[in-house]
This record gives sequence, structure tokens and C-alpha cells, in this order.
Amino acid sequence: MNNLNIIVLGGGESGTGAAVLASKLGYKVFLSDKGVISDKYLAILDSHNIEYEIGNHDLKRIYAADLVIKSPGIPENLPLIMNLRERKIKIISEIEFAALHSRDKMICITGSNGKTTTTLLINHILQNAAYDSSLAGNVGNSLALQVAESPHAYYVVELSSFQLDGMYDFKADIAVITNITPDHLDRYDYKFENYVNSKFRIIQNMKAADLFIYGSDCKVVKDMVSELKPDIDTANFTYSYDKSNSAYIDNDKLIVNYKDQNFSIDKRDISIVGRHNVYNSMCAILACLKIGVPHNKIVEGLRTFPQVEHRLETVCKKDGVVYINDSKATNVDSTWYALDSMDTPVIWIAGGTDKGNDYSAIYDLVKKKVKVLICMGLDNKKLIESFSDICKVEDTNKLEDAVRLAKSYAKSGDTVLLSPCCASFDLFKNYENRGELFKKEVINS
Repeated sequence: MNNLNIIVLGGGESGTGAAVLASKLGYKVFLSDKGVISDKYLAILDSHNIEYEIGNHDLKRIYAADLVIKSPGIPENLPLIMNLRERKIKIISEIEFAALHSRDKMICITGSNGKTTTTLLINHILQNAAYDSSLAGNVGNSLALQVAESPHAYYVVELSSFQLDGMYDFKADIAVITNITPDHLDRYDYKFENYVNSKFRIIQNMKAADLFIYGSDCKVVKDMVSELKPDIDTANFTYSYDKSNSAYIDNDKLIVNYKDQNFSIDKRDISIVGRHNVYNSMCAILACLKIGVPHNKIVEGLRTFPQVEHRLETVCKKDGVVYINDSKATNVDSTWYALDSMDTPVIWIAGGTDKGNDYSAIYDLVKKKVKVLICMGLDNKKLIESFSDICKVEDTNKLEDAVRLAKSYAKSGDTVLLSPCCASFDLFKNYENRGELFKKEVINS
């Protein structure tokens, strides 16, 4: 078995972790990255005496593989991957490889929106309750590296569809699908059903006693569950008062009934706000009830969970005005959730690189909640045309001007919300840079 010839494609977090685990298990391992490997990962590879190449693919060596571990960012339509498939060489993901060599509990989360916050929240509750828990997948450190060098009793794993595509024998002990909306369709032959099927790979191999948590307010997910009728324990959640769900809302109370456990918390006691964070909290509560976390520890974790940076992050309160950084909201759906969570008059800062947005989905919310829209971008024509008949609109192309105008319109009791609806690349390096500069300008002005 140890004579297995393993090729790892990609020298990032997942690839490096997979290579270390393969090496520790005594396999013959070679890592190939046609691009650049960062100094951090080169140091790890060198310290474990793992052979690698940079800026090239040694095809003869790669095609001699018994097993290929592919980083999730490498698309299926690359000639190299297609040739490997034609040669019947098995290709798996780092998560699959790691799980083959671990018997620890896997709590796995996927979805188009909300999966990162849900993952972080579950891990926070578990660690706060003194469980030996660690993050993996799209957040935290490589699962394979942790299995190799610092194993934990519980892994909370955020999974993208790309990772799920390379998973075959992997079994989640708890699986969560938050929601599914069209995304990454270029990787799925522009067929939404292919993307949906990819997400539902998260429940493959689960046993009857394992728990599958899903959002029943998402019609796509609900219909798929009805079609598949998975023979596993299931728990669903909704934002409405619908007691047929395992988790639901009763006025301001978040109610969860799972098995013989009855849990409730005032949603205002949860540290993160908004409808989407109620959904995320429901997922976390259900997962933690399944694990057996004491109710008081779940409440404590929900109350103490730190804000996720750039996602409805409260910056400060000045002169009675609350300033919120939601720079991560780069699409209409994200901004819908941000506006939906506001219960005070809003001065809304939006704009950037438009991605073909259809703003009609937020017209009603803007009409109801927004005092003034301050556009912040190099070309604000579409935003101005979309909202001029709904609210007052100001046009700026500098962050400083946008914040100055927002302060001039805001009165005590109002909220200034940066929720751009657009990508950041016209004025900023990325959404993180946009959010950091916004916070700095608000605090210093």
C-alpha cells in the first residue's frame, strides 16, 4: 500500500496539506504547481522533504500516478485533468483524502450564501463549550495537514461545490445546506441542476443516524429533498412561524425542537443580526444539539460570537448614528439581506463594478428603509437610473466624499450602511480593502 504513487496538483493550502499527510503515511508523493507557490507553503514542503515542481507540469511523471489529489480551484476542463480522466487515473480532493485517514467527527457546511458564518459559528460554540473542535475546508487550516499533525475530535468543514466534486467515499456526520442559488455555472456546463447536484453530494454515504440540516425557505433545496427522500435523520429550518420545521420563528423568539430537545432564544440576544444570521444560527443550534452541547453553552456561544469582518460589521456609533461595514455584499442578494435587517432609517452607500445586476429585487426594501442612496463608483449611471424614482440619490466617485455626504444626511437614530451590491475593483483592490478604508474614514472623520 505504501508504494502508492501520489501526485498532488496545486501547492496552496489544500495541496500542501495533502502532500504532508501523504508523506507522513509513507506514500511516494510529488507535488506539481504550474504557477507560483508562496514562501509559506514552500517552507512546509521543504521541512517535510517533499519533492515538488513550480511553473511546470512533468506530464510523464503525473500520468504515472496511482492517485491524484487535485486542488479545488483547478477546473475539470483543463487538458491535463481531461487526460487523467481518459487514463482512468482516480482524482480526489484533499478533503476526501484526509477523511480516509481520520475517524473523527465531520460537521460539514455548504450553500451559496451563509456557509462561512455558519461554519465559524458552530466552531465558536463548540470551542466555547470546551469541545476539541477545529475549522477546515474553505476556512481554517487544511484538513489533511491537521489530520497529519494536530488531529481534533471534531472538524467543522466549510465545503465548496468544487471540493464536493472530488469527494466519493467521504461521509459527513452532520451535513448542512444553507441554501442554493445560481453560482459558478461556468464550471457546470451552465446548467443549474448540475450545480445543485454538486451541492447535494454532501449527504452521500450518510447513515440513518447522521443528521442533515437544510433550509426549507429555499425552494430549490426543499424540492430536491422531496425528490431524493434521503434515508437519514433530517432537520429543516424556516424564518416563518411554521412548527412543522425543526427550527422556526415565533415573534422575536428563535425556536428549535430536535428529538426531545426544546431550545429557544430571543433573536435580539444573538450577537449577529439580520434574517440571514437567524438562518445561520438555526443551523448552528441544530448541529450543536445533535452533538449534545448543553443548552446554556449554546446560548453563551450565540451571545459571544464575534462579528464577521466586512459582513454587517458595526464600525462605531457617532452622534447617535450607527455606521455599518457590509463591504462583502458584492451582489444584490447580499444587500437584500442587509437592508432587510435594518430597523432604523438608512443612508445607503453602494456602487462599484456592476456585474449585470438586476436591482428590482430590492426596490421595495429601498423604498421602505432608505433615506438617501449615495453612489460610490467610477460609473454610477445604472444605480442612478435604477433608484432615482425611489429615493434621493447622490453621485460620488471617492470614498471620502461618500462618507462626508452620508454624515451630512444622517441624524441621530439613523444608520449609515456600506453595502455596495457591486464588486470593488473600480476603486479598490478587493472588498476587504474597501471595507478597511471605509472603517478608517468613518473613525477618523
